[in-house]
Amino acid sequence: RELTPDAGNALRNAVFELTPDGARVVTTWRVELPRGEFRTDLVVIDLATGERRTLLTEEGQDFEGPLAISPDGARLACSRSRFTSMEVSARSELWIADLATGEGRAYAPELFPSGVAWASDSASVYVVADHQGRRPVFQVPLDGEVRRITADDAAYAQPDVTADGRFLYVVRSAVDLAPGPARIELATGEVTDLPSPAPRPEVRGTLTEVTATADDGQTVRGWLVLPEGASADDPAPFLLWIHGGPVASWNDWQWRWQSWIMAEHGYAVLLPDPCLSTGYGQHMIDRGWGDWGPRTQADLDAIVDVVLARDDIDSERIAAMGGSFGGYMANWLAGHTDRYRAIVTHASLWNLDQFAGTTDAAHYWQREFGAPGSDRYDRLSPHRSLDKITTPMLVIHGDKDYRVPIGEGLRLWWDLRRSEVDAKFLYFPDENHWILKPGNTVAWYETVLAFLAQHVLGEEWKRPDSVA
Repeated sequence: RELTPDAGNALRNAVFELTPDGARVVTTWRVELPRGEFRTDLVVIDLATGERRTLLTEEGQDFEGPLAISPDGARLACSRSRFTSMEVSARSELWIADLATGEGRAYAPELFPSGVAWASDSASVYVVADHQGRRPVFQVPLDGEVRRITADDAAYAQPDVTADGRFLYVVRSAVDLAPGPARIELATGEVTDLPSPAPRPEVRGTLTEVTATADDGQTVRGWLVLPEGASADDPAPFLLWIHGGPVASWNDWQWRWQSWIMAEHGYAVLLPDPCLSTGYGQHMIDRGWGDWGPRTQADLDAIVDVVLARDDIDSERIAAMGGSFGGYMANWLAGHTDRYRAIVTHASLWNLDQFAGTTDAAHYWQREFGAPGSDRYDRLSPHRSLDKITTPMLVIHGDKDYRVPIGEGLRLWWDLRRSEVDAKFLYFPDENHWILKPGNTVAWYETVLAFLAQHVLGEEWKRPDSVA
C-alpha cells in the first residue's frame, strides 16, 4: 500500500525511522523552493491512515539524518544543518524535539553528529562525531554535561543500544584498522571487538600523529603513515593526500584511498586535516569558508614542512594527491607551487564557474561561491593558474560522475595538453565519483603507482597491463 502517492521528489535520498509502537514513520521530506533551492523537513506519517503532518520545518535550516526515536516514543533526535551562504559556513548540530509537538532545541553544538542512538531509558543520546582525527562516542544527556565514552583513536559508526542499556554495538575502525563490529560497555567505556565473517587485513608500517602551526597560529594536525624500514639511512618518498568534502576528516579506514597500499610500495603518506575539516570546532570550518585555495594551501604547507623536516622522509622525492575537493586542491597546488615532482588529481574541480552550474548539487555550491560570474569564482578557480603549471599531472575521472561532472576532467586534460604540460589521463567510462569495480580499482592503483614511479622515483614509465 503506497502511503505517499504525492511524494514526487520529496523522498529522494530519504532517511526514515519507525516509532517503537509501529504506528508511525518519521521521514525526511524535501520541499522545493524558488530559484532551484530546496529545504529538508521532517514529517510524520500515520501508517494506518496515511495522514501526514510536518514535524520539523524552519526557514534556512535542513532537518536531516541521522534519525533516532527514543524508546518511550516521546522524542526524536536528528541533525539540523543551516543553509550556507557566501558569509555563513556549514554547521550541523544535534537537534532533539518532542515527537508530538515538534518543539525542540540544539544540544552539544560543538559536535557534528554522524550517528545517533537513544539510551534505553530515553534520558540521553549516544552520538558519534568527528573529534581531533578520531570519531569517538559521546553521551549527550537531556539534562547534564556531555560525556565522552570512548578514549581510543578509533572512529565509530552505526551505534545501536541494547534493550537493557548496558552495551552499545558499533562499527569500529581507524586509519590503521579496517571496519569491524564491536561492543562498548557503557558504564566503563570498555571496547570489545567482536567476531566478523571478514577478517581485518593486517597493515605493515607505523601510524604517527603530527601537528604544525599555521601562519595564523592555528594548530593543524594529521596522520602520517610510514612504511616499514623508513629511517634516516633509508628515508621514504613522500605523498601528500588531501581529503575530499571539504567538510570532512581523515579519521577512519579508507577502502577507496588506501594509504597502506602505498606504504607497501615504500611511500610515506601524510593525511592532514587542514581548514574546513570537521572535529576541530566551528572556527576551523570558518577559516576556510569561501577561501578554499589560499587558506587550505597555507595549512597544507605548514604541516608538509614539518613532515619533510623528519630524517625518515625524503624531502626531495615528493608528490601530492587528492580526490573531489582534494582534487581541487591538487589542481590548485599545481598552479601555485613547484615543490612536488608529480600531482595526481581524481574527480577534481578545475573551472569553478563551469562546475557550479553542472554538478548535481549546484544550489549547494553556489551558496558558498555566489551567483555565476561572481568574483569568488575567478579568485579561487584553479584553471586561472594554468600558465603556472609545470608539474607532471595524472588526471583521473569517471564518465558517470554527477557530483563533479566529466567535463571538469576533460577540460583539465585539454588545457594541460594545449599547454604542453607532461600529463596523462586515466578515464573510466563506467564509473562515477569513485572507482568501485574491483578490476577498475586495480587499474587505478597500478596507474597511480606507475605514474609516481616515473616522476617521483625516476623509473621508466610502464603502462599497466590492467589498463585497456
